Amino acid sequence: MVAFNPRTVARRVLIAAVFNTVLALAISAIKGDSFATTLLYSQFIGFYIWAGIDGGRYLLSPTGWPGVRPMAVLVVGAVFAGYALGLASGNLLTGRPLLSSTNNLPGATVGFLLMSLALGAFGAYYFTSREMLAKARLEQEEAQRQASEARLRLLESQLEPHMLFNTLANLRALIATDPPRAIDMLDRLNGFLRATLAASRSDANGGRHTLRDEFARLDDYLALMGVRMGPRLRVSLDLPEVLAPLPVPALLLQPLVENAIRHGLEPSARGGELHVSAHREGDTLCLSVSDNGVGSEPPAREGFGLTQVRERLQALHGAAARLEWQSAPGQGTRARLYLPLPSTP
Repeated sequence: MVAFNPRTVARRVLIAAVFNTVLALAISAIKGDSFATTLLYSQFIGFYIWAGIDGGRYLLSPTGWPGVRPMAVLVVGAVFAGYALGLASGNLLTGRPLLSSTNNLPGATVGFLLMSLALGAFGAYYFTSREMLAKARLEQEEAQRQASEARLRLLESQLEPHMLFNTLANLRALIATDPPRAIDMLDRLNGFLRATLAASRSDANGGRHTLRDEFARLDDYLALMGVRMGPRLRVSLDLPEVLAPLPVPALLLQPLVENAIRHGLEPSARGGELHVSAHREGDTLCLSVSDNGVGSEPPAREGFGLTQVRERLQALHGAAARLEWQSAPGQGTRARLYLPLPSTP
């Protein structure tokens, strides 16, 4: 059932009143009758016809168009009934006999009825088609929203196993070269997975958490990487307290941090620094992941990490969000995310 919308009804009443007034002007100009009297009858007849067509349509089909045949019968019935009721109401106010016609010429009455039928059919089609178009647009938007959410869930389901496989590969390398550090890394991995699982179970915000949680998750992950790389990995996390409560997609920065370590810092004998920061630029939230590692030429094809981040941004914000990636050999790499500034929870 379509909810009653007073604004829509008020708009239609205004349109009907204006149309009835224009019709009264035309009739009085053609026939030379009093405009005031013609306006009175025109408003009564017009509103009765409009109420019969519009109200009857909602009774026949509350959710849209009832069909051509039911509407044709409804328009004809509403026009004849509206004409009779409007004529009787006008006669009642002007003191004329209740069933007398405003025109003694039958042809004029028939012409008015035919014109009312044509205009009533056009008005019914016009208003109903607008409603059906608006409903179709809402349904399309809802379908697109659901598709985007499903795509986002799929992307997120791909992200966590990818991160876990990379971590296990690092752990396997340590087992062969440094068993004590491998045990330390395994303990940290266990704690990280427990925290991640607890957060995912308690998350009731559609795959989002606060920026504070995002940085805390990164800190846990970087502790794991610190076991493998030792002093070669130097990390700084910069999160202003005013931005900490903002909601962001879970693990949004994880692929960028992994890329920075795997392709920028691990290949360097001296290691390097990894800097993750958040700041505000007008109405935009900017998240940055940069390193001073080996750098690289722009890849001919982006890997899993960058592709996954871009697709998640597209699914969440469309053109309102973007990822900028810059790198050059010997100059390190910087990835910056720009998101619409969300409201605090």
